[in-house]
Amino acid sequence: MPRNSKVQPLRPPPSITPATDGVRKVFIKDLVGACALGIHRHEKETRQRVRINLELSVIDIGPPPDDHIHQVVCYEDVADDIRRLLDGPHINLVETLAENIAVLGFKDQRVTAVRVRVDKLDVFDDAESVGIEISRIRSSH
Repeated sequence: MPRNSKVQPLRPPPSITPATDGVRKVFIKDLVGACALGIHRHEKETRQRVRINLELSVIDIGPPPDDHIHQVVCYEDVADDIRRLLDGPHINLVETLAENIAVLGFKDQRVTAVRVRVDKLDVFDDAESVGIEISRIRSSH
């Protein structure tokens, strides 16, 4: 093979279709950052650690035809958006943070559903974490 030739992904035989009715899952697992979050005085004075888990359901049309990043949902872009959100102004409720992360997940029109889990890591000495998980589906309107 010539040295500068482009490697193309292998194509599945025509009899193989993407699993789960053409859905690709893009995820970010255990992203940890500090956030101005909470309703209590001490939470408003100090940023606290949160762990974010995000799963995006994406319409899957098979392998990216040209092996280019613009042909897929880029988890790096989503992670950067989440980091900017965490660095932003104070948010009272963990539920609001999760909803804002879900909105970021839907920035790419190929995303059909989002699941977000937000864990506050330093709330109770006798618990690893507390938090919430939400699932949202893109409206067909």
